[in-house]
Amino acid sequence: MTTATDLARAVVTALVEARVTDVVIAPGSRNAPLSFAVLDASRAGLLRLHTRIDERSAGFFALGLTKVGARAAVMCTSGTAVANLHPAVLEAAHAGVPLAVVTADRPSRLRETGANQVTDQVGVFGRLVETVDLHVAPEAGDVETLDLARGPVHWNVQLDDPLTPPDRWEPGRIEARPEPVRPELMIFESIETGAGTPRTVVVAGDDAGPPSRILAQEGGWPLLAEPSSGARTGDNALRTYRLLLESPLAERVERVVVYGHPTLSRPVTNLLARADVEIIAAPVEGAWPARPFRVDRTIRTRLHVEGEPDPAWLEEWRSADRDLGRGVDRLLHEQPEMTAYDVAAVVARALPDRGLLMLGPSNPVRDLDVMMRSNNVGGRRKVIANRGLAGIDGIVSTAIGAAVGRSWSTRSLALMGDVTFLHDSGGLLLGPEEVRPDLTIVVGNDDGGSIFASLEQGADEYADSFERLFGTPHGTSLEALCAAHRIPHLAVTSVPELEATLASPNGGIEVVEAVVSRRGRRDLDLAIRALARS
Repeated sequence: MTTATDLARAVVTALVEARVTDVVIAPGSRNAPLSFAVLDASRAGLLRLHTRIDERSAGFFALGLTKVGARAAVMCTSGTAVANLHPAVLEAAHAGVPLAVVTADRPSRLRETGANQVTDQVGVFGRLVETVDLHVAPEAGDVETLDLARGPVHWNVQLDDPLTPPDRWEPGRIEARPEPVRPELMIFESIETGAGTPRTVVVAGDDAGPPSRILAQEGGWPLLAEPSSGARTGDNALRTYRLLLESPLAERVERVVVYGHPTLSRPVTNLLARADVEIIAAPVEGAWPARPFRVDRTIRTRLHVEGEPDPAWLEEWRSADRDLGRGVDRLLHEQPEMTAYDVAAVVARALPDRGLLMLGPSNPVRDLDVMMRSNNVGGRRKVIANRGLAGIDGIVSTAIGAAVGRSWSTRSLALMGDVTFLHDSGGLLLGPEEVRPDLTIVVGNDDGGSIFASLEQGADEYADSFERLFGTPHGTSLEALCAAHRIPHLAVTSVPELEATLASPNGGIEVVEAVVSRRGRRDLDLAIRALARS
């Protein structure tokens, strides 16, 4: 009869066959057979083992590993431990990240009995992620093939006593299955450019990738690329596109080609909602492939440009982008204190070729969107963000996971706000045997949630309730928090200080606190937007 140890070893074998390279374990009793099997597999050189005390951190750490190309699985024990994986699993589901989730469960005979740490774990992540319920039985040793092609999968493994192995597992060579071939990428569809064709822009949302940049270049079209698109490269990518979409220039757009998952910009959303604009969209990864805007034509293969580009249309946008960029820089230079925009600009300049940058949500990713210039093609800079659901949770853990997974990066940076940093400060909790990558975490600390100042809630008529409901000042000492985790910390208050600090990293994980103010944030945002309209 198959034992818990046999089933756990079969699960780990299937993970290796599915090209899983890293397994993140949160300690527990019920998942002990899985933990022992992973440890033995890591000693055999089949995968890397990581441990995290907090399941939420473990999930986002595994997510970060997978986002940069290292296939990862996360394992935990039963009960509330499983629920703590939910945020990372939801992010993976909506972003189409192939994360393997393995949860230990009590035997089915204990379900609905009120036994300790027993809840309904089958389908616990909702209809977005299918659960495969594995149980200890004679046929359970033959674990089915794990398909991680399109997003996260959940294996719920029922484990009965005994939970400790009778011997040490010494697995032999396990062959990983090859990556599946996507034949549709070898087929081309045509799109016209040149005189007499619709005036076109290419929108590259999160994880759009090089096809959007190549299409914009071949078509001679402006490229409106979010920082985490993987396409903010080349001569067609515009730094201030989001601002230009509120200028008269945007009114002349007649066609938009969309790649990836655009989430940052209301001006982009407004553009895609226009009835007078033709929308062409490529498929997007994730649990919900349907677009939230009207799509006139879906491209399921690769686009091939027919015709000769008209350089005048692109040059109008590039000229406006240069002028507006200089205007934004002048306006920021006139500010009496370092702003969050300045922090984003310094971080962008500090990212070298082959560097890695993890962006937090809310203002940091939007500030960098305005301040980040186009990178050179082939520089292999990797800019990532959790834009599947764009939550503030798990960003520290995701950044550390990405830095571990892309260890060959010349420099690893993360940019986030103070509320985001505090929300996942537990991600700094690393055991003495865990990998500590070289990662500089830049925290723009304005003591609260400044993102809301630029939204409707920040209007003057809500001033009497803003701080309590949205600004949420906390007064936390980031220095003391970092000291508790034995993480080096340095606070800076000026652009020269920040530039000097980022130019001399100490190695390992370090936190640079860039102190800025929320005073005048709404007025500054409005002034920047006014530059585009004028």
